[in-house]
Amino acid sequence: MDSINTLFLLSGFLLALSILASRLSSMAGVPLLLIFLGLGMLAGEEGLLGIQFDDYSLAFLIGHLALAMILLDGGLRTRLKTFRVGFRPALSLATLGVFVTSSLVGVFAMWLFDLSLVQGLLVGAIVGSTDAAAVFSMLSGRGVNLNERVGATLEIESGTNDPMAIFLTLMLVEVLVGDIGGVGETLLFLVQQFGLGIVLGVGTGWLSARLLSWLDLAPGLYSLLALGLGFCVFGLTSALGGSGFLAIYLTGLMIGNRPGRHLTFILPVHDGLAWLSQIGLFLVLGLLVTPSEMLDYALPALLVALALIFIARPLAVLVAVKPFFKFRWREIGFIAWVGLRGAVPIVLAIFPVIGGVENASLYFNVAFAVVLLSLLIQGGTLPWMARRMKVELPPTVTPNRRGPLGILPENDYEMFVYEVENTDLEDVPIRLLRFPSGALISALFREHAMLHPKGSTRLLLGDVICVIGRTEDLPALNRLFNGDAKLKRERAFFGTFTFDGEARMGDIADAYGLTLSAGEKDMTLAEFISLRVGGHPVVGDDVDWHGIHWVVSEMDGNKVTRVGLRLY
Repeated sequence: MDSINTLFLLSGFLLALSILASRLSSMAGVPLLLIFLGLGMLAGEEGLLGIQFDDYSLAFLIGHLALAMILLDGGLRTRLKTFRVGFRPALSLATLGVFVTSSLVGVFAMWLFDLSLVQGLLVGAIVGSTDAAAVFSMLSGRGVNLNERVGATLEIESGTNDPMAIFLTLMLVEVLVGDIGGVGETLLFLVQQFGLGIVLGVGTGWLSARLLSWLDLAPGLYSLLALGLGFCVFGLTSALGGSGFLAIYLTGLMIGNRPGRHLTFILPVHDGLAWLSQIGLFLVLGLLVTPSEMLDYALPALLVALALIFIARPLAVLVAVKPFFKFRWREIGFIAWVGLRGAVPIVLAIFPVIGGVENASLYFNVAFAVVLLSLLIQGGTLPWMARRMKVELPPTVTPNRRGPLGILPENDYEMFVYEVENTDLEDVPIRLLRFPSGALISALFREHAMLHPKGSTRLLLGDVICVIGRTEDLPALNRLFNGDAKLKRERAFFGTFTFDGEARMGDIADAYGLTLSAGEKDMTLAEFISLRVGGHPVVGDDVDWHGIHWVVSEMDGNKVTRVGLRLY
């Protein structure tokens, strides 16, 4: 069989096997990325297929392309409104946090491996940053619904911390090979990484978003144009000395937050491209490692990983977040735990190999082992830790399917498909449903037959309803079609009774026999909760007051609109 046919056969086989093996993630709780890495190792030179692959330059190129694609997709799915609570702590973690983590791990690695200070710090710099591919995959793929403050901080941190890690790695590699410039030149490089990445990412992303919303293209071309524009921004920013990774993440952010029909065609395709990038990247990195060589570093690498997970990352979060921002201790604990390492450390570990640094294999194998252990220990326990730290919100009801009608260029009408699961709707005429104004039922399916719904049509459990409405109608529609089991979970979390955020605290105190200070009596409930929480409140924030848990259940921007009362 000639080489090109062999390439198609092996790549197709590994891709299909990776997707099929992903079922193990949901059945056995094994992190997906760990499965992809494991398959790459099994297919490698010491595995079942015996594929010889040691081209570090090609792996470096594939790593950059895949990470750029993953960050673009991550930016597309990050909502700008989350920046109100997550941007500043995430930026602190992406700069000061990475520096502290790298320094602590570096000093430990220096002692453990008997290295010089610079060599030890290089180990720390390589494994010092969290990985966007790992964080985006674990948070979206494990069904963990975090409160907005924690989720936004983790997502934005993973999308913006690459410049600091790359800066530290390149600087230390240059020190080891004797090519380091002066202090001013080094600091200028850091400013260029962040400055150009932010300016070009936001600027070109803003222009790209408007271009995509203005053009009238065939549906399949929107996603390709978005990808092409993103890669252009990545290449231009990198060529000018900035962080291409930061720039392409911000470009995706600008495009994803520009409403329009283009997003309907971009998001599904880029979801597939991001998965392809993750599978391809981790398969290639798995092929690149030599298991027998990595075993030589297994025990010290385990100690490095444990020091990173249990000492360096928690201390870095404490230093970078707790003194400056209003995070609760359980939120700090969870953020410290989700310092997931993934493809970025392994790609960074290729820098010393390409640069000809002494003991380059040490950096690569230690980074690979740390990533494996991070995915196994932190990734495997993420859902349990979210529940333990009480940062998880109950699952929300969403339509079974949804899609825009393509009638209006902005704020278009959509088709929402729900299945009737709420027993309160059994045998209820449609005319008695409390629908949001402007939404209507366009079709009803019962036992695979389509009915023409009228006001007198009575609903049955299992009916499938097609509703035409807008995005702002979703909260009301979700509550209407909420199933009993999900309603019970929501009531257990938020409480049986809810109050309007504008309710006067004096009236609530009188009704429940509670004590207030003179200044608190004229406050609204929303103002009282916001004051007690500190900073920006989010859904799920709770205040323990007089033995009662007051839980934020609804928000409108920065304003608390509904508060639940939970008696335990």
